[in-house]
Amino acid sequence: MTIRPEVSLAQRKRQLVSDELTGAALKLLARKGFDAVTIDEIALAAGVSKRTFFRYFASKEDVVIQFLAEMGTGMRAELAGRPARESPSVALRHTVWLSIDACAGHTDQALRVVQLILGTPALHARFLERQAQWRDGLAAEVADRLDLDPATDLYPQLAAGIALTAFDTVLQRWSDSDGAEDPAELTDRAFAVIAPALDAVA
Repeated sequence: MTIRPEVSLAQRKRQLVSDELTGAALKLLARKGFDAVTIDEIALAAGVSKRTFFRYFASKEDVVIQFLAEMGTGMRAELAGRPARESPSVALRHTVWLSIDACAGHTDQALRVVQLILGTPALHARFLERQAQWRDGLAAEVADRLDLDPATDLYPQLAAGIALTAFDTVLQRWSDSDGAEDPAELTDRAFAVIAPALDAVA
Protein backbone atom coordinates (compact mmCIF):
# COMPACT_ATOMS: atom_id res chain seq x y z
CA MET A 1 0.00 0.00 0.00
CA THR A 2 1.35 3.43 -0.98
CA ILE A 3 1.39 6.04 1.77
CA ARG A 4 0.74 9.50 0.37
CA PRO A 5 2.59 12.38 2.04
CA GLU A 6 0.30 14.63 4.01
CA VAL A 7 -0.61 17.90 2.34
CA SER A 8 -0.32 20.85 4.68
CA LEU A 9 -3.15 23.31 5.22
CA ALA A 10 -1.08 26.02 3.52
CA GLN A 11 -0.56 23.81 0.46
CA ARG A 12 -4.27 23.00 0.27
CA LYS A 13 -5.14 26.67 0.53
CA ARG A 14 -2.63 27.57 -2.18
CA GLN A 15 -4.05 24.86 -4.47
CA LEU A 16 -7.59 26.08 -3.81
CA VAL A 17 -6.71 29.67 -4.75
CA SER A 18 -4.84 28.46 -7.85
CA ASP A 19 -7.84 26.36 -8.91
CA GLU A 20 -10.21 29.30 -8.36
CA LEU A 21 -8.04 31.59 -10.47
CA THR A 22 -7.66 29.00 -13.22
CA GLY A 23 -11.39 28.23 -13.31
CA ALA A 24 -12.39 31.89 -13.35
CA ALA A 25 -9.86 32.70 -16.07
CA LEU A 26 -10.89 29.82 -18.32
CA LYS A 27 -14.58 30.73 -18.09
CA LEU A 28 -13.89 34.36 -18.98
CA LEU A 29 -11.36 33.60 -21.72
CA ALA A 30 -13.55 30.94 -23.31
CA ARG A 31 -16.50 33.34 -23.37
CA LYS A 32 -14.83 36.63 -24.32
CA GLY A 33 -11.58 35.68 -26.05
CA PHE A 34 -7.99 36.00 -24.93
CA ASP A 35 -7.34 39.66 -25.77
CA ALA A 36 -10.65 40.92 -24.36
CA VAL A 37 -10.06 39.70 -20.79
CA THR A 38 -7.92 41.63 -18.30
CA ILE A 39 -6.08 40.32 -15.27
CA ASP A 40 -8.26 42.64 -13.15
CA GLU A 41 -11.36 40.83 -14.43
CA ILE A 42 -9.87 37.42 -13.67
CA ALA A 43 -8.91 38.46 -10.13
CA LEU A 44 -12.37 39.95 -9.53
CA ALA A 45 -14.12 36.82 -10.81
CA ALA A 46 -11.97 34.66 -8.53
CA GLY A 47 -12.58 36.94 -5.54
CA VAL A 48 -8.91 37.83 -5.02
CA SER A 49 -6.73 40.88 -5.53
CA LYS A 50 -4.60 41.55 -8.59
CA ARG A 51 -1.57 41.24 -6.32
CA THR A 52 -2.70 37.75 -5.33
CA PHE A 53 -3.07 36.82 -9.01
CA PHE A 54 0.60 37.67 -9.61
CA ARG A 55 1.65 35.52 -6.65
CA TYR A 56 0.32 32.53 -8.60
CA PHE A 57 0.74 33.42 -12.26
CA ALA A 58 3.07 35.68 -14.20
CA SER A 59 0.59 36.32 -17.02
CA LYS A 60 -2.72 35.35 -18.62
CA GLU A 61 -0.79 32.90 -20.81
CA ASP A 62 0.39 31.05 -17.71
CA VAL A 63 -3.17 30.61 -16.47
CA VAL A 64 -4.25 28.97 -19.71
CA ILE A 65 -1.19 26.75 -19.92
CA GLN A 66 -2.05 25.55 -16.39
CA PHE A 67 -5.01 23.83 -18.03
CA LEU A 68 -2.49 21.56 -19.77
CA ALA A 69 0.34 21.65 -17.24
CA GLU A 70 0.04 18.10 -15.94
CA MET A 71 -0.41 16.46 -19.34
CA GLY A 72 3.24 15.67 -19.98
CA THR A 73 3.69 14.09 -16.56
CA GLY A 74 0.48 12.13 -17.02
CA MET A 75 1.52 10.89 -20.47
CA ARG A 76 4.90 9.68 -19.29
CA ALA A 77 3.40 7.95 -16.24
CA GLU A 78 0.76 6.27 -18.41
CA LEU A 79 3.37 4.98 -20.87
CA ALA A 80 5.58 3.75 -18.03
CA GLY A 81 2.63 1.83 -16.60
CA ARG A 82 1.52 0.12 -19.81
CA PRO A 83 2.08 -3.67 -20.01
CA ALA A 84 5.50 -4.57 -21.41
CA ARG A 85 3.94 -7.00 -23.92
CA GLU A 86 1.98 -4.21 -25.68
CA SER A 87 3.18 -3.10 -29.06
CA PRO A 88 4.55 0.45 -29.24
CA SER A 89 1.49 1.65 -31.19
CA VAL A 90 -0.97 0.29 -28.64
CA ALA A 91 0.96 1.65 -25.66
CA LEU A 92 1.35 5.08 -27.28
CA ARG A 93 -2.31 5.18 -28.37
CA HIS A 94 -3.41 4.66 -24.77
CA THR A 95 -0.89 7.27 -23.64
CA VAL A 96 -2.10 9.89 -26.11
CA TRP A 97 -5.76 9.08 -25.48
CA LEU A 98 -5.30 9.85 -21.77
CA SER A 99 -4.46 13.47 -22.61
CA ILE A 100 -6.98 13.83 -25.43
CA ASP A 101 -9.70 12.64 -23.08
CA ALA A 102 -8.51 15.18 -20.50
CA CYS A 103 -9.05 17.90 -23.12
CA ALA A 104 -12.05 16.58 -24.99
CA GLY A 105 -13.84 14.22 -22.67
CA HIS A 106 -15.51 16.69 -20.38
CA THR A 107 -17.25 20.05 -20.74
CA ASP A 108 -18.05 22.44 -23.55
CA GLN A 109 -15.69 24.83 -21.77
CA ALA A 110 -12.82 22.42 -22.48
CA LEU A 111 -13.54 22.71 -26.22
CA ARG A 112 -13.52 26.51 -25.99
CA VAL A 113 -10.20 26.45 -24.13
CA VAL A 114 -8.62 24.13 -26.70
CA GLN A 115 -9.92 26.42 -29.47
CA LEU A 116 -8.49 29.39 -27.57
CA ILE A 117 -5.06 27.75 -27.29
CA LEU A 118 -4.93 26.61 -30.91
CA GLY A 119 -6.29 29.90 -32.22
CA THR A 120 -4.11 32.31 -30.21
CA PRO A 121 -0.53 32.47 -31.58
CA ALA A 122 1.10 33.24 -28.23
CA LEU A 123 -0.72 30.39 -26.49
CA HIS A 124 -0.15 27.95 -29.33
CA ALA A 125 3.57 28.72 -29.20
CA ARG A 126 3.62 28.00 -25.46
CA PHE A 127 1.68 24.79 -26.05
CA LEU A 128 4.20 23.59 -28.64
CA GLU A 129 7.07 24.57 -26.36
CA ARG A 130 5.55 22.42 -23.62
CA GLN A 131 5.15 19.53 -26.05
CA ALA A 132 8.88 19.57 -26.82
CA GLN A 133 9.43 18.71 -23.15
CA TRP A 134 6.78 15.97 -23.30
CA ARG A 135 8.52 14.45 -26.34
CA ASP A 136 11.77 14.03 -24.43
CA GLY A 137 9.97 12.33 -21.55
CA LEU A 138 8.05 9.99 -23.83
CA ALA A 139 11.20 9.18 -25.81
CA ALA A 140 12.99 8.19 -22.60
CA GLU A 141 10.12 5.84 -21.69
CA VAL A 142 10.03 4.33 -25.20
CA ALA A 143 13.78 3.70 -25.01
CA ASP A 144 13.36 1.99 -21.63
CA ARG A 145 10.50 -0.20 -22.87
CA LEU A 146 12.44 -1.40 -25.91
CA ASP A 147 15.92 -1.42 -24.34
CA LEU A 148 17.22 1.13 -26.83
CA ASP A 149 19.90 3.76 -26.36
CA PRO A 150 18.21 7.17 -26.86
CA ALA A 151 21.62 8.75 -27.49
CA THR A 152 22.30 6.62 -30.58
CA ASP A 153 18.95 5.17 -31.71
CA LEU A 154 16.62 7.43 -33.68
CA TYR A 155 13.48 5.43 -32.91
CA PRO A 156 12.57 6.75 -29.41
CA GLN A 157 12.48 10.43 -30.45
CA LEU A 158 10.77 9.63 -33.74
CA ALA A 159 8.12 7.46 -32.04
CA ALA A 160 7.41 10.12 -29.42
CA GLY A 161 7.24 12.81 -32.11
CA ILE A 162 4.86 10.76 -34.28
CA ALA A 163 2.58 10.08 -31.29
CA LEU A 164 2.47 13.77 -30.37
CA THR A 165 1.75 14.70 -33.99
CA ALA A 166 -1.26 12.38 -33.79
CA PHE A 167 -2.26 14.12 -30.55
CA ASP A 168 -2.05 17.54 -32.23
CA THR A 169 -3.94 16.36 -35.31
CA VAL A 170 -6.81 14.91 -33.28
CA LEU A 171 -7.14 18.04 -31.14
CA GLN A 172 -7.06 20.26 -34.24
CA ARG A 173 -9.74 18.24 -36.05
CA TRP A 174 -11.93 18.13 -32.94
CA SER A 175 -11.50 21.89 -32.48
CA ASP A 176 -12.16 22.67 -36.16
CA SER A 177 -15.34 20.58 -36.09
CA ASP A 178 -16.54 22.58 -33.06
CA GLY A 179 -16.79 19.33 -31.11
CA ALA A 180 -18.85 17.48 -33.72
CA GLU A 181 -16.20 14.85 -34.47
CA ASP A 182 -15.66 12.12 -31.89
CA PRO A 183 -12.13 12.44 -30.43
CA ALA A 184 -12.00 8.72 -29.56
CA GLU A 185 -12.75 7.76 -33.17
CA LEU A 186 -10.25 10.35 -34.44
CA THR A 187 -7.58 8.91 -32.14
CA ASP A 188 -8.23 5.38 -33.38
CA ARG A 189 -8.09 6.55 -37.00
CA ALA A 190 -4.86 8.47 -36.44
CA PHE A 191 -3.14 5.51 -34.83
CA ALA A 192 -4.38 3.15 -37.54
CA VAL A 193 -2.37 5.30 -39.95
CA ILE A 194 0.81 5.53 -37.89
CA ALA A 195 0.81 2.07 -36.25
CA PRO A 196 2.87 0.37 -39.02
CA ALA A 197 5.69 2.89 -38.55
CA LEU A 198 5.54 2.70 -34.76
CA ASP A 199 5.59 -1.10 -34.76
CA ALA A 200 8.30 -1.53 -37.39
CA VAL A 201 10.96 -1.55 -34.66
CA ALA A 202 9.40 -4.66 -33.12
